[in-house]
Amino acid sequence: MKEIKVLHVVAGSLNGGAAKGAYWQHQGLLEIGVDSRVLINSREVPSDENVTSIIFDKKSLIRQAVKSQLDQLPLKFYENDQRSIFSVGFFGHDITKHDWYKWADVINLHWINAGFISIKGIGKIKKPIVWTLRDMWPFTGGCHYSLGCENYKTGCGSCFQLGSANKHDLSRMINLSKQKKLPKSMKLVGISNWISQQAIQSSVFKNFDVRTIFNNINCSEFYPIDKKNSREVLGFPANKKIILVGAQNINDFYKGFNKYLGAISSLAKKQYFLVFFGNLDESLLKNIEFEYKNFGFLNDSISLNLLYSCADVFVAPSIMDAFGKTIGESMACGTPVVCFDSTGPKDIVDHKINGYKAKPYQIEDLREGITWVLENDEKQQELSRNAIKKVKSTFDSKIIASQYLKLYEECLEINM
Repeated sequence: MKEIKVLHVVAGSLNGGAAKGAYWQHQGLLEIGVDSRVLINSREVPSDENVTSIIFDKKSLIRQAVKSQLDQLPLKFYENDQRSIFSVGFFGHDITKHDWYKWADVINLHWINAGFISIKGIGKIKKPIVWTLRDMWPFTGGCHYSLGCENYKTGCGSCFQLGSANKHDLSRMINLSKQKKLPKSMKLVGISNWISQQAIQSSVFKNFDVRTIFNNINCSEFYPIDKKNSREVLGFPANKKIILVGAQNINDFYKGFNKYLGAISSLAKKQYFLVFFGNLDESLLKNIEFEYKNFGFLNDSISLNLLYSCADVFVAPSIMDAFGKTIGESMACGTPVVCFDSTGPKDIVDHKINGYKAKPYQIEDLREGITWVLENDEKQQELSRNAIKKVKSTFDSKIIASQYLKLYEECLEINM
């Protein structure tokens, strides 16, 4: 078979969580000899000749801003919406006119919202499509996480995130549009077993080919650094156990930060030092009696590597997550993880082998997991070794890229 040319389509900056996973996938493909390129809709373009943006001048910037605003316009009619992230998908760019689209053999969609590609625009793609499901939006009526609602299984409507009791509301319209316009030949890839299962049960993808290829971790960027040295560099105390928490947006409800605050509330305040990274409302920390440091949003792997390596435990209290990239990053650095035994994270952590999986969504068991890891000094090295081994053997970018290559080859064989 001839060399496969793959075009990844990713909305936003490649510094974001979902976008970074897509970029690592692209890099992994390059490492195994696949001709791979990335098309984005951000002004921030890395110094990589294989990445380009549809934004290249003032006119294209304005066009993108308008598309993004139009995508949110229908939400103005829902004054009681929950203000969680919600994408309409009725407006976007026609990527089929781009030279890189014409170059490609396979189109790999990732997170494509914020006015990048519309539902109708996906239907215009006449090449084999692989869509990597990095959240629930591809098969819902607009929400990115259903937060317990199962209406996406029956076509949506009466959307609580819109504050709507109408069966024929915007969410129903979006869901039906997807059922009608998305190409039935697409291959869907969940980045965890959980999100693949949700897609299979959805009204949009119930008759589609859905499979699981885990999200990838770039093990050349995330690796263990000596704990003592990393603490000295960061200026952290050497005599306290460090509890690390972080996400791109810790404030998001589904990240479960309130569960974390409840879990640590009864811990001995003088024994632990808390560290945070990501977008976090500082007011949430005003009543914390622990000594702590908040680093805010970080997009460089060097700083993150130091943080993961210096910590004694990483806590991921997410209520709902497609995968849990920060969990994989932490484990690659040798730091065990405490999470809930649910959604995407349950595929990553092995209970009491490389971390602790608490009963969903029990604050008491989350606390038990944190103390179990921190007080088992004799198991620390074993947990650390097991964490590194799990990531390298299961989630490393080159391993995941090889699995995608087989899927691309399958797509092209079907379309020959």
